[in-house]
Amino acid sequence: MNEIIPINYDSDRPTVSAIELHKFLGIGTKFQDWFPRMIGYGFKQGTDFNPLKIENVLSQKRERTYSATDYQLTIDMAKELCMIQRTEKGKEARQYFLSVEKAWNSPEQIMARALKMADTQIATLKGENKQLSSQIEKDRPKIVFADAVAVSESPMLIGELAKVLKQNGFNTGGTRLFEWLRNNGYLVKRKGTDYNAPTQKAMDMGLFRVKETAITHSDGHVTTNRTTKVTGKGQQYFINKFLSKEV
Repeated sequence: MNEIIPINYDSDRPTVSAIELHKFLGIGTKFQDWFPRMIGYGFKQGTDFNPLKIENVLSQKRERTYSATDYQLTIDMAKELCMIQRTEKGKEARQYFLSVEKAWNSPEQIMARALKMADTQIATLKGENKQLSSQIEKDRPKIVFADAVAVSESPMLIGELAKVLKQNGFNTGGTRLFEWLRNNGYLVKRKGTDYNAPTQKAMDMGLFRVKETAITHSDGHVTTNRTTKVTGKGQQYFINKFLSKEV
């Protein structure tokens, strides 16, 4: 994936510079006028963006330095700003951010972040008490597995959850996990239009989220595609069940 706009991975989720996005989109309005207008669409500081002070920015026109304020945007906010622009550049940037998001939420990347987090945690615990070293090493797979959810804030497909489970020694795949969820009352078992949809009980528990996408066909009629995803709370719930061998 070519990096058309730099992505910052220093925090617990990828972010992008508002100034860099403004530059790529080719916005004619000055940044300091444009960005406050964009915030007016309902974005919130601390949730969708955070200010970032930039010191010693060179002004080529006046040959002096000054400080400026940039903003680190979540990928979700960046995607929405791209849609608002309604330009080819906006479309290109949005597709790019979708690729970034897909890579970040892949089971492989989730586990890579979990490994890093677990190794840091283990090193800290070892430093505090050397007598715990043996037990810590023994528990490392569980630490990694539990942290895999902690580093994933976004909902994931059931098939992706199955991959994470399998990478950690649980012999399951997408088909088996779907079957287990149906047999245990989390997905609708009866055949019909709602087959494999979350049960009311599972939705009330906050384990799943259903994404609806409208699809317009060539003859003009519109159908709705429904995709079931496991929420962060759901990932914690099911992983705890597998860890405690309640399966």
